[in-house]
Amino acid sequence: MESNNRTVRLTLPAEADYIDLVRLTLYGISSKMGFSYEDIEDMKVAVSEACNNVVVHAYEPGQGGNMEVHFEDIDNGLRILVQDQGLSFDHDRKVRSADSLHNKSLDEVSSGGLGLYLMQALMDHVEVKGEQGTVVILTKMVSKSEEMV
Repeated sequence: MESNNRTVRLTLPAEADYIDLVRLTLYGISSKMGFSYEDIEDMKVAVSEACNNVVVHAYEPGQGGNMEVHFEDIDNGLRILVQDQGLSFDHDRKVRSADSLHNKSLDEVSSGGLGLYLMQALMDHVEVKGEQGTVVILTKMVSKSEEMV
């Protein structure tokens, strides 16, 4: 991710208690940027899912570890990077092997299978990289009709 002077970086323990701090930081940054209430709420859900994946999947129980969260002010939008140094995740293989959710009831969907779909539905762009650890990059653009005049 390209660095600029409009990036806020957090390094947090990969524990559920710290996800609220990420959400509060996101709220402060995105409200100053002119995002609508609905877009802010969507981003909060998406970033919570990404952070929760780190908490649940990145590190072996008892191993501990950190998550890095970067908020980058990009031209007319916000890019959020959630990164860990834990177990890598092969996103492309997961997508290829995933069952379609079409015509399924919620009872038929595994609880762990909705996070990526949810992030993709709520954000304008989602990218997942899994070389050393996992990096999830969430991007949301400010809609022209929502910009403060």
